[in-house]
Amino acid sequence: MPGEVDTGRGEGDPGLARSHPPDESTPPVFLVDTVPSGSRAVLGGEEARHAVTVRRMRPGERLTLSDGAGAAADCEVEAVHPGRDAALDLVVGRRWHVPPARPRVIVAQALAKGERGELAVELATEAGADAVVPWRAARSIARWDAGPRGAKALARWRSTARSAAKQARRVRVPEVTEPVDTAGLADLAGDVARALVLEGTAAHRLSDVELPAEGDLLLVVGPEGGLTEAEFELLTSAGAVPVRLGPTVLRTSTAAAVALGALGVLTGRWN
Repeated sequence: MPGEVDTGRGEGDPGLARSHPPDESTPPVFLVDTVPSGSRAVLGGEEARHAVTVRRMRPGERLTLSDGAGAAADCEVEAVHPGRDAALDLVVGRRWHVPPARPRVIVAQALAKGERGELAVELATEAGADAVVPWRAARSIARWDAGPRGAKALARWRSTARSAAKQARRVRVPEVTEPVDTAGLADLAGDVARALVLEGTAAHRLSDVELPAEGDLLLVVGPEGGLTEAEFELLTSAGAVPVRLGPTVLRTSTAAAVALGALGVLTGRWN
């Protein structure tokens, strides 16, 4: 759950706080349900315990509060209260909002064995993915069956995305949706502005394909064994375009991150 925050009722202009000298690093991000509107706030819950026991934050240090949906506020730690009910008293400064990237990139990630799936989510999140769709590909060794086991695996992917977003100092945490089969993925491919299937033998390079400036761009990453012929035909019939990234073969856990870096240059996402 996001951190608990008491927004307080500080007097004066809530958009102003103490001035700070230039910092060598970007302040750490802590996720809360709602970014405070007052000039002071109290951070509690699991996020506060992490700030106190893991990051060992001290008065005078800065942090960022974010709701994970683009809203954020710069804060200064005024006081630290350790213990089981750890809390931080904060002075709230500048607030801002980060809009969604244009185009938005949805990564359809084939389920992978062991920790490779979570690694794929971590790297894609750090590289800027806006959403992640777990895909039950035919050749995926991992199987997310309906019930507690599948729910636990999905929860791990969502927790990984949350942690990776904080590590990357992102104030937008990518949504990790419910898993889809290939038919569901084909439906999604038909609804977006452009769908791309990463395929090492594709005739076209990613840089050869016209990319949308707006809307959603779906990036399909297959399993280690690749797509079956039936999957390939179903996705391309829905409008997906096969593309290759380069002369080498990438693992399923790294392909999305590499593609997202290329898309940052080829589109306006990094502007």
